[in-house]
Amino acid sequence: MINAPMAPITRFAPSPTGCLHVGNARTALINWLFARHYRGTFILRIDDTDTERSKEKYMQGIKEDLQWLGLNWDEIFHQASRQSLYDEAKEKLKTSGRLYACYETPEELSFKRKRQLAKGQSPKYDRGALILSDEEKAAYEKEGRTPHWRFKLEKGEITWEDMIHGSLKFQAENLSDPILIKSGGLTVFTLATVVDDMDKKVTHVLRGDDHISNTAIQVQLREALGGDSTVVKYGHLPLLTDKEGRGLSKRLGSQSLQDLIAHDMEPMAMASLLATMGTSGPIHFVPTLERLVEEFDITKFSTSSPKFDTEELKRLSQEALQNFSLEKIKQRMKIAGYNSLDALVWKVIAKNSSNLEDIAAWQSTLREQLPDNPSWILPDLPENFYRKAIELMPVGEWNEKSWKIWISAMKEATGLKGRELIMPLRLALTDRDHGPEMKELMLLLGKKRIEQRLRRMMK
Repeated sequence: MINAPMAPITRFAPSPTGCLHVGNARTALINWLFARHYRGTFILRIDDTDTERSKEKYMQGIKEDLQWLGLNWDEIFHQASRQSLYDEAKEKLKTSGRLYACYETPEELSFKRKRQLAKGQSPKYDRGALILSDEEKAAYEKEGRTPHWRFKLEKGEITWEDMIHGSLKFQAENLSDPILIKSGGLTVFTLATVVDDMDKKVTHVLRGDDHISNTAIQVQLREALGGDSTVVKYGHLPLLTDKEGRGLSKRLGSQSLQDLIAHDMEPMAMASLLATMGTSGPIHFVPTLERLVEEFDITKFSTSSPKFDTEELKRLSQEALQNFSLEKIKQRMKIAGYNSLDALVWKVIAKNSSNLEDIAAWQSTLREQLPDNPSWILPDLPENFYRKAIELMPVGEWNEKSWKIWISAMKEATGLKGRELIMPLRLALTDRDHGPEMKELMLLLGKKRIEQRLRRMMK
């Protein structure tokens, strides 16, 4: 384990401009686990300086999603209420000559960028604003331009020991002076983050590795504001991808945590997946957050991008359900508005149910009438296949031996065997091409319902 302080302070800083997705949730969970493992403080910071895009519904949704995961916070604050602190920092940087006014329009900046790229150069602000005369600035302002403000990076090497990537270094002269204040007066994330981290004495910043270059800038910015950059430890986690290795932002990353919650995925299944994926150990189900806290080790996270697979989540969610007592599942079903769960049904479908929605669907399959016109395509079958199935059904009530007797008779009568024989029966009796063992399902369906479902295939 790392040599962490007795009481580290971490923070999670979502923007309430959309729903929380799995990548955000992983960042929140890792910061929370790190803080709780070392008996430290976890802060929830709402990055709502962009008042036009920030919405109350997203703010509330973020809190509800974190609580669904079981995460609590020791402090919460909104950046929108801290503008006076950002203004103080802005004036301090102006006074020291590290913040300078720029008058280029977005179109002009885009043109400069394209010219640099055309010359094979890395796009970087050319610091043209630094050579403007007072007369030129006045002329720009007279024509209605309001400046945006950039932070002047000083030449030299920026280094830090990253908790995930090891030693990282940047040459400041290769970086572009970042905008800290937009032309409309909006404080940009970069400045607000450093001011807040200094004010709240954050000791560990754990976030995605798309922020690595931001960290290089923030190291200098913290020092320019009079802070000590060595008191903060940074850890940059690789971003999640889908199971094919593609970025989540274009596919699953747009899937909110609320989508998964709506499908009744188990919170501890999600927490287990997010906490163990991307580590040197196997992805496995952990029944409680307390266990996750106890087992947490930041040094086990690798620099490889972990793959988020919903099938893996379903597997863990299924395992979570199997850890519950029948009474707990019944209670959960009742709260979710589903019919009560029958003990015999649960015994049969448990290994094929990854959430409450699955349980309810299987109960419906076993207890309710199936549609007369199935949506699946019927495979090629011998003539009068389903008529023969009815005629060859064992006499008397269905019992543990009935399925074997029936299949043996059908095999002899049709010449079919294995999947070719079982699948058309499974489809007819359950409207599904997979599920629990048929011999167990047949006991739950009963002879009368089996015959009814076979007869619908003869219409």
